[in-house]
Amino acid sequence: MHHFEESVYKLIVETSTNLPGDVRKVIQAAQEAEDRATRAGLSLSTIATNIEMAETKVSPICQDTGMPTFIVHTPVGANQIIMKQQIRSAIARATKDGKLRTNSVDSLTGANTGDNLGPGTPVIHFEQWEKEDIDVRLILKGGGCENKNIQYSLPTELEGLGKAGRDLDGIRKCVMHAVYQAQGQGCSAGFIGVGIGGDRTTGYELAKQQLFRHADDMNPDPELRKLEHYVMENANKLGIGTMGFGGQVTLLGCKAGVMNRLPASFFVSVAYNCWAYRRQGVLLNADSGEIREWIYPSGSDTPMVSQAADAAAEAVTGQEERREVVLNTPFTEEQMRSLKVGDIVIINGEMHTGRDALHKYLMDHDAPVDLNGAVIYHCGPVMLKDETGWHVKAAGPTTSIREEPYQGDIIKKFGIRAVIGKGGMGPRTLAALQEHGAVYLNAIGGAAQYYAECFKQVNGVDYMEFGIPEAMWHLKTEGFAAIVTMDAHGNSLHADVEQDSLAKLKQFKEPVFV
Repeated sequence: MHHFEESVYKLIVETSTNLPGDVRKVIQAAQEAEDRATRAGLSLSTIATNIEMAETKVSPICQDTGMPTFIVHTPVGANQIIMKQQIRSAIARATKDGKLRTNSVDSLTGANTGDNLGPGTPVIHFEQWEKEDIDVRLILKGGGCENKNIQYSLPTELEGLGKAGRDLDGIRKCVMHAVYQAQGQGCSAGFIGVGIGGDRTTGYELAKQQLFRHADDMNPDPELRKLEHYVMENANKLGIGTMGFGGQVTLLGCKAGVMNRLPASFFVSVAYNCWAYRRQGVLLNADSGEIREWIYPSGSDTPMVSQAADAAAEAVTGQEERREVVLNTPFTEEQMRSLKVGDIVIINGEMHTGRDALHKYLMDHDAPVDLNGAVIYHCGPVMLKDETGWHVKAAGPTTSIREEPYQGDIIKKFGIRAVIGKGGMGPRTLAALQEHGAVYLNAIGGAAQYYAECFKQVNGVDYMEFGIPEAMWHLKTEGFAAIVTMDAHGNSLHADVEQDSLAKLKQFKEPVFV
């Protein structure tokens, strides 16, 4: 098996940089279903552009590697010990080459291993089968959507839906609620895998396994097929939309599986996956380890149709209440108070990245640079260094709600005028925006290549001891576009969409499957 490690490396690169054809077709259908002259339509066009950029540049579609998870089927007699070593080696190589972000950290110290290796990383499941070939499948499921996974224990009471019992109708309610609770924080529109039964551990495993199914397949179980069809038909009536901006397309796929359970337990587990549905697989020759075929259709055979520039123009000119504002950093309080929800802001100048470690640190320490009037970008970029210095290889936003315990205090302490992220923030941050004159800007989750193009120079970096994703990068920016979704007047698009989608969720309270 001299070619096994090289084949796994190719699988990792393809999974990270080139979205499969079946997923692309679903996203194209979403574009057709959404009005281009809306925030959701603009977001989908940006997503399409990002997919093409990632393929062309052979760079990560999304900056968040997630927890690399392999499922490997081997013939009897295959040396799984050697295969595991070579999979780990391929992961480390892909990380060094900038195809994966350094994403594995010590749970106790927070130290980043720097190579995506460590206890439990990557996840590798081996199974034997009676076939002669080796089947290797990989999924890269980012932390933002991983955090929107949810597990229900039936019977239970669900917000907006009432009692969910131990039957198919109770399962239906759980799945609908799972889509609702994700809102835009999981980079919607997304895909979900549903695991029915098992115990708490195997239920989640079953849910994640559903994400390896083809996007256009048919469930062989008629009851589950009925459930999947119902969810796809009705989840998009919730009006959550792409990035949680509101719209016609909230869910791109639903796959359900079932296993036996204990009499005392009835779990419904839902694995949420963002639009950047990065999974691929290869069938390998068991003797040589060479690739015989790819499991999922090639993304290269399904080019994306993107009209992001036209969509942006329509989104701005087609609705009178929306404006496009070009601003140079640092921002003033007057400039921020003049903005309102729906405005598109084009940023030029320096911005600073900051995630979990930095926000926690700044609560009790001074900043290394003057942040008065500054922009903080919730982002853990993929960075590579050569003889000329550091370069941004991927730089989409991370989920902002994790910083809710810190953000309001940090805005007040340092005079920050704009926070960029995805998914919105909560009431404490909204109050701080209003009191101190600042805004929250929503960037398009997963659009790592689209935004990396906006960073023309790395001006410096602090706190490298936190690891590359958590360090504070100071970046020269040109033409960085994001949408005001929380303003200095107490308005929050995210709160509005959540309230509206809850009202729509209530229409699905009555039994359907009797």
